[in-house]
Amino acid sequence: MAEKETDKKIWTVKIKSEESFLREKPKAFKFSDYSKSEINNLVLFMRQMMVLNHGIGLAAPQIGVNAQIFVAQLPSDDGRGYQGKFYAIFNPKIESISKKIVSDQEGCLSVPGYYGTVDRADKITVSGYDKNNRPVKVKAEGFLARIFQHEIDHLGGVLFIDKSKDVKKFE
Repeated sequence: MAEKETDKKIWTVKIKSEESFLREKPKAFKFSDYSKSEINNLVLFMRQMMVLNHGIGLAAPQIGVNAQIFVAQLPSDDGRGYQGKFYAIFNPKIESISKKIVSDQEGCLSVPGYYGTVDRADKITVSGYDKNNRPVKVKAEGFLARIFQHEIDHLGGVLFIDKSKDVKKFE
């Protein structure tokens, strides 16, 4: 886990070794390998990194951690903060997806300076575990469903640029 000050960064495709790590499927999180304090610290650190970098979701590989975990929270209406529930989901699995597909633009902290249109299911159900190793099931729709799918893609070694038909550089 990120312990040194130099580890406190988002891994990006700009560095080849980091890109190859981002494209690997991380290991399942084993709760028995960590203390409650270590798990709490990891979730807190991931949330801090997400907020510091103005993200709305973050998967463990994006901070160099080889584990199936993501954090997410909807942005506030003015885009300057967050609203609603904060999610930290360990070993997530998509249980169901709606037939309705929505196209929208996405960006990624690990692909800085680029965005593109990605097709995603409008509604999904995700199962996994919370930080206390209790089973969770979340029904997400709209933007939250998009965030969850984006982060779960990271946990399969997939980046939005792999799914977008029109990747563009920010002007």
